[in-house]
This record gives sequence, structure tokens and C-alpha cells, in this order.
Amino acid sequence: MLAKRIIPCLDVKDGTTVKGINFINFRDAGDPVELGRQYSEHGADELVYLDITASHEGRKTFLDLVRRVAANINIPFTVGGGINELKDVDALLNAGADKVSVNSAAIRRPELIGEIAKNFGSQVCVVAIDANIVEKPEPTFRLNHPQWIPQWICFLNGGRISTGKNLFDWAKEAENRGAGEILFTSMKHDGVKNGYANEALRTLSLSLGIPIIASGGAGTKEHFRDAFIEGKSDAALAASVFHFGEIAISELKAYLAEEGVVVRKISI
Repeated sequence: MLAKRIIPCLDVKDGTTVKGINFINFRDAGDPVELGRQYSEHGADELVYLDITASHEGRKTFLDLVRRVAANINIPFTVGGGINELKDVDALLNAGADKVSVNSAAIRRPELIGEIAKNFGSQVCVVAIDANIVEKPEPTFRLNHPQWIPQWICFLNGGRISTGKNLFDWAKEAENRGAGEILFTSMKHDGVKNGYANEALRTLSLSLGIPIIASGGAGTKEHFRDAFIEGKSDAALAASVFHFGEIAISELKAYLAEEGVVVRKISI
């Protein structure tokens, strides 16, 4: 069995790590390079850096920060935000990133996934999906008696715009186009610390043949365990519980091992 991965996520805005709740109400969490160095030293398996306003502001992501991160850590890291074409991917990989995360650009132009996979390998392409539960009419409803059912719908531009796309349909299409991993963030669970969206995670994990990264909802060690055991995720991503010292990665890994979850050992 492959070891489950613990992945701190650093959302970066104006050069600073920030953390919000339900994609709003951000607060400062510290220097992204220093935080990354600490996580690298304390047992994180990978890191994810997201330029959370790049797509919304229509600009490219942060190459200088990527170079500084690469010079200070010794574990793989993924970069996302403002990636729209192959030259963006090439620039980030040359700056030291190991993978790229595409979200809004992939929804707008799904061919981008295949282009990245063909030119750089599927292992480089992480498709991030921000989704929320939305009440939608059942396809066969009668006009005078509509039947509204909850569905997971994808959003873009940092959760600002609904796409109407179904989470599971889009994830399957992304896999078919060459995505190497799916990073699923539940907007409903983001920053609330009540646990991950394990039912949706399990559906993704059982229906796809590529790794699923859980995101949104970590508040306790038990939440990570449940994401792996109930949600069948391959990795669990979190932010505030790490940024603000609520959970130490070494303690989390020791707890998960006791609970029967296979994790990578920490070598110090």
C-alpha cells in the first residue's frame, strides 16, 4: 500500500501566506518561504503553493517566490494560480516547482490538461477543483412541481463563479484528458474545521484511477484519519491547523500510524 501523504497548503496573496474561511475573511499566516522551510524540516511529504488571486486578477503566478521556495526546501512542491498556457508551466518547472495545479484555466479550456500531460508528463498536472453543494432542479422535474436536489458544482476564480459543471463528471473528464491527480476542495468545509467532505471524497476515489487529495475541513487529527479511511483519499491537505501551530506534523503522523494508516516516516 502506498503511504498516505500530508500536504500543508500555503495560499499566497500579495507575497504573504493567508488563510480564510469558506474562501473569504483572510488573515495573515506568515512568510511563505519560511513556513515552507519549516514544514520541509518537520516531516511534510509535499507542499502546495497557490497564488489565490492570480486568476481573478488576470495575471501570472509568482516566479520569484517559486525560486526562493525551491532554494529552501527539500521536498516536492506544487504551484497553482494564473497558469493558462504551456509557457507558464515551463517557467514554473524551470524555477523549481515539481508540479503545477490548474483550476480555472482547465475548466475554461480543458485541452490544457492534455497539453501539459503530453509535454511534461501526467505526474506534473494536478487538476484542482473547488466545488460546493448547490440545490439544482432534477432533470426530469415537472414544471409545476420542481424537485430540487443537492449537487456538487464546480466553481472557478477562487470560488467566485459557478460553472454549472458537476464535480464528479469534471473530475472524470480531467482524468481522461491526462490529469495525474485531483485536488478537491470543498468550499462548504473550507476553514470550518469540522472534517473533510468524506462522502464526496470516497465517490471520487472509487470512481477514478488517479490519486485524490482531500482539501477543506481539517481541524483535528481524527479528521485526517477519516479522510484516509472513510474518504479513501491518497493525501490530505490542510492550512490553518499547521500555520497556527494547532497540529504538529510529527504528532499527526504518529497518531495516524497508531490508527493503522500507512504514512511516511519522518527522518530528522
